[in-house]
Amino acid sequence: MTNSITQNALRALLYEVTTLPKPGLVDPANPGPHPDMNIYTFIDSSLSLEHYFNKATQIGQTFTGADLPAMFTQLRQEGLLAEEEMLTATNGVNTHKGAIFALGIFVCAQSYCKKNQVELFATIAKMCHGLVEHDLEKNNQLQTAGEREFQQYSIGGARAQAEQGYPIVKKYALPFLKQSTGTLQCRLLDTLMKIATVTVDSNLIKRAGNYDVINWLHSCASQYLALGGYATVLGKKYLLKLNQICLDHNYSLGGCADLLIGTIFVALEQGQL
Repeated sequence: MTNSITQNALRALLYEVTTLPKPGLVDPANPGPHPDMNIYTFIDSSLSLEHYFNKATQIGQTFTGADLPAMFTQLRQEGLLAEEEMLTATNGVNTHKGAIFALGIFVCAQSYCKKNQVELFATIAKMCHGLVEHDLEKNNQLQTAGEREFQQYSIGGARAQAEQGYPIVKKYALPFLKQSTGTLQCRLLDTLMKIATVTVDSNLIKRAGNYDVINWLHSCASQYLALGGYATVLGKKYLLKLNQICLDHNYSLGGCADLLIGTIFVALEQGQL
């Protein structure tokens, strides 16, 4: 049986992928810079993760003791199994690896917090304490893009966000989303671009092959918001232009998408969406 936390996790995944137009990301109208994916791939992938989110909820609900990194270790083991289920559902396409990591943490922590009446973001930070050092600083065989970027640019990426308790979600994205107005499409697009003003997106760095592209993204996202966002004619025109630039340069904003998913989940859990 699907619990309410799992239901909101699945909603968060589906809300994100069905929002359009998202620069550098898959949406119902366009696969963006991801020709091996489409909206149906993401739907299949999302549904394949239901069991994982149920397990993440169960881990958070039943965990006892003060050693929250041990709870994260349990979650991570389930996350590896979830990656296999995802790849089976998508015929080998990596649609949600980042979301399995980030949203899984949010789900597990939220379940733990509901049971123990403690604060979400502080709990996440405790769960992921020492993660960057464990995964990156002591790892001599760096294989993933995030691991190689840490070595080259000293960027902690998704692991650093988790270890810090997702400050981008807490300080920027969630307050912005709560205060936003208009259609859900406008609110989610504008929140994505708010995230893009402050995120060091490892997916984008990987695609561009340089760090300077981050300054470009921050500038573009800030300009879009200054124009009034998607509800305005100028904002909409600018976002469509940015979408085309991402297509032309094969840029992906996958890191921003994962943070948007986490933001949506928390907002749903708090009754803000």
